Amino acid sequence: MIPAIVVGRTHATVKDPSLQGVRLLVVQPIDRNTQPDGFPLIVVDAVGARTGDRVMMTSDGPYARLLLKTEKTPVRWAIIGLADDVDDHSASVK
Repeated sequence: MIPAIVVGRTHATVKDPSLQGVRLLVVQPIDRNTQPDGFPLIVVDAVGARTGDRVMMTSDGPYARLLLKTEKTPVRWAIIGLADDVDDHSASVK
């Protein structure tokens, strides 16, 4: 799983049949300090993420095929969940 921030939406006028009706988002992978970590990526969204949301994404091919209900798809990246906004410094261990 890779953390990322949604930076926008995109669309395609011509696309693989497995992507019909699927939302495509542009996300920026981030490191543990929320700094950009690599280039922005286009991902399939099945969780209803919006611009500015922190998400978890995966490049797991079997998950993408399951999500899109097909054995053949060019999809590599998919959002698997929304990340909680947790302030790591606010928790205290006793």
